[in-house]
Amino acid sequence: MAGYNRIIIMGNLTRDPDHKMLTSGQGVCRLSLATNRQFRNKQSGTMVQEVCYIDVDVWGPQADSCRQYLQKGRAVLVEGRLKYDSWEDAEGKTRSKHVVVADRVVFVSSGQGAADSANSEADVEVTGARRDEEVEAPIDAALAAQLKEVKARSAAKAKAKAAAAPAPQVTVSESGDFADEPPFKDDLPF
Repeated sequence: MAGYNRIIIMGNLTRDPDHKMLTSGQGVCRLSLATNRQFRNKQSGTMVQEVCYIDVDVWGPQADSCRQYLQKGRAVLVEGRLKYDSWEDAEGKTRSKHVVVADRVVFVSSGQGAADSANSEADVEVTGARRDEEVEAPIDAALAAQLKEVKARSAAKAKAKAAAAPAPQVTVSESGDFADEPPFKDDLPF
């Protein structure tokens, strides 16, 4: 049976990244995110703040970038997959939890204006691209090109359809007036 396991989540770090180097030489970084949801309780009418805490594992060069640029409170967007971990604790009990294994981590600007511009080197997507604007510009250009292509195809189809349609039949009565063909014949009493 086929499955699909994809998660996209955005939140703030609840602590500094926990970076470790494995014996294989590969780095792994554990991030702890908090996401907030605010909603109105229908019964009491009060606003309720719900917080969800998520652990994220980042591997390889991305882990090194996370260690270097991230700190507690920083906003990040994570794309990855959900993984179920289970283990035995010191007392012999089986423990388990879900962890997000990151494929892509985007460092989100905090929106503090001038204070952020000093840290512009830290506003990097871990996959290697620079700031969001530099990533979005090529995407916008590609979307514009696709839209232009779709419009051109649509215009070509409309032109081909018009060329293939039979010309309307127009008849002129003895008085010199134009008379409509049966589907458009006037049935009005005046």
